[in-house]
Amino acid sequence: MAQLRTELKRTKKKSPFKRFLKITMLTFLGLFILAGGAVAYLYYSMANVTSSAQHELDRGDRSELREEAVNPTSDPISILFLGLDSRDGDLSGRTDAMVLATFNPDEKSIKMLNIPRDSLVDIAGRGTRDKINHAHAFGGLDMTVSTVENLLNIPVDYFVSLNFDAFMQIIDELGGIEVDVQSGFTEKDNATYGTIVLEEGVQTLNGEEALAYVRMRKSDPRGDLGRGDRQKEVIEAIIRKSANFSSITKFGPIMDSLENNLHTNLSFNSILGMHTYAGELDNIDHISFNGENHTENGVYYYRLYDESVAEISQRFRWHLEIDPKPAETEAGSEEETNTDM
Repeated sequence: MAQLRTELKRTKKKSPFKRFLKITMLTFLGLFILAGGAVAYLYYSMANVTSSAQHELDRGDRSELREEAVNPTSDPISILFLGLDSRDGDLSGRTDAMVLATFNPDEKSIKMLNIPRDSLVDIAGRGTRDKINHAHAFGGLDMTVSTVENLLNIPVDYFVSLNFDAFMQIIDELGGIEVDVQSGFTEKDNATYGTIVLEEGVQTLNGEEALAYVRMRKSDPRGDLGRGDRQKEVIEAIIRKSANFSSITKFGPIMDSLENNLHTNLSFNSILGMHTYAGELDNIDHISFNGENHTENGVYYYRLYDESVAEISQRFRWHLEIDPKPAETEAGSEEETNTDM
């Protein structure tokens, strides 16, 4: 009997199934550790670069129009996106594109406004009226943010300022973005990248093509207004594609270049927190100013209608939950929400 028990023990020890199970478990454990290390390294790399790209405004961590700082993961917030006509680490000069977006995590919605670069506005801190894109050249990010706040009477909580290099690299690392080109065109004034030809129809654009798409205005019968709509379309495409968590991993190759070509006061944790609900967006509402072409002392401006500025200001204040929304509006009277004004 003792000899039989010994033989049984030996048989159990040599069980091929248990050996396979043990090897499999060890393999998965090793892969789990490696994967965890890779995620930790990716998180550290992104947080480090985001920290390097950090640029705080003189006002501090909150707008003077806020009683307290907001939390991007749980509070409605506003972000001002600025595209700068520069490359190679240069983040100065005039803004080539200016888009203000408000995010409401409870509604899972975004409102997005293009601010025409030639808009005639009061420049904060200068006591003069000028084109809004001159604010950045006069006083950098602080003057630009203050000018937009004064125009719309809402807090600008965060900003993202990037030049052409960062814009193209982000789109390339996302694998391109899908847009619906309403009318084909050829852009010949891109001295660095040569001629870009885009055909009419839905297509995926790489970074260079997307840059030409948002900058073109001579072939657009609506000029800067059409250009502004294309800028909002591209930002929406970037937001939607970035909302996929797997897209985060694609930013590794451009980490080093982003810190020289992008400034923001959003922390990495805030970006990651917003990513959680950005993937569940119900709608993105595109808004446009009403105005008219205006020439003053031989200089072209776009003059915004006061009633249009007031109406858009109110819509943003509702979306940011600064002002309570009227009951009839909550019931669905904002039928114009998804149409340009």
